[in-house]
Amino acid sequence: MTNTPANDKLLDTSAEQLTLVAQLKRAELFNGRAAMLGIVIGVVVEGLTGFGIAHQVGLGALVDGYAACRTQFLPFCF
Repeated sequence: MTNTPANDKLLDTSAEQLTLVAQLKRAELFNGRAAMLGIVIGVVVEGLTGFGIAHQVGLGALVDGYAACRTQFLPFCF
């Protein structure tokens, strides 16, 4: 493997690169926490209302067999 300028750019440890990596790490940590919180809230609301997460976001017809057949969202019927 040759040492190309593109590879040198990836291995750059300048202050800008380190700052960018730190910002990316914080953003991904926030995204992961937000996703986990969303799943927990969806499960809690499902427990309280009896409607699944798919119904909560408006995709209930895709998981309901009869509605899926009647609206032709799925190519098969249950």
